[in-house]
Amino acid sequence: MEIWYSDEHTDNVKLSFRIDRQLFSAVSEFQRIDVMESVDMGKILAVDGDLMLTEKDEFIYHEMITHVPMAVHPDVKKVLVIGGGDGGVVRELIKYDTVEQIDVVEMDQLLVEVCRKYLPEIAGSLNDSRVTIYNEDGLRFIRSKTDAYDLIIIDSPNPFGPGEGLFTKEFYGNCYNALHDDGIMINQNESPFYEEEAFQCQRMHKRILETFPICRVYQAHIPSYPSGHWLFGFASKKYHPLNDLNGVAWKLKEISTRYYEPRLHAGVFALPVYVEELLKDVE
Repeated sequence: MEIWYSDEHTDNVKLSFRIDRQLFSAVSEFQRIDVMESVDMGKILAVDGDLMLTEKDEFIYHEMITHVPMAVHPDVKKVLVIGGGDGGVVRELIKYDTVEQIDVVEMDQLLVEVCRKYLPEIAGSLNDSRVTIYNEDGLRFIRSKTDAYDLIIIDSPNPFGPGEGLFTKEFYGNCYNALHDDGIMINQNESPFYEEEAFQCQRMHKRILETFPICRVYQAHIPSYPSGHWLFGFASKKYHPLNDLNGVAWKLKEISTRYYEPRLHAGVFALPVYVEELLKDVE
């Protein structure tokens, strides 16, 4: 019997994967967690039925949410990752010897342990000595922080359900306060292609724009995500994502990547017309 997993992109569009076997399935205090072995995309992590990552293309998402700010900010020492229980962002961050502290705020401890067991190539990074994991709500955690981080990466789930609080104006204001005077905040900004997610893109961009003096959106192609076209938000108190890029300095660090490269950097901020118009509607 054939087994298929379908990730619903809209009420009328699904992306389906042929599955060899189910590796794990359980309901935690917060959500349902599934790990499946697919035929073409390797292991798949799904939360409440929504695809979070596949082994084959997760490197694109994690590299682009991490290395873009790391190539702009000249001296990142302390990083906060909100979400990120799969360890992908941390795997990219620990490639930098200059990073001294990585705080990961992941509400669901079961998600972390499941990823450690079934996705060790990704989640093994969480064992790095610079990493501290806090199993608590990200919105509550950030409220108590002031002038604490050089970089905040919001590797959040979809803007509904348990993670909904991570998409509010209050939350972005708290992130602003938690950053140093030259701090950068990066968030995953959903896909601009389908109507419902396009609305979420606009809402996030508007709220961040009202909080940070520098706010830009960039993109990547992630095949397993809705439409394959994914956006990220770059918000900063000081650094401009293009004017302050130091590609030479980043290359000298000899960071190993499969997608990100400084010559790609400028291009990812060159958005298609339909995305520019989407963002201008709220600007």
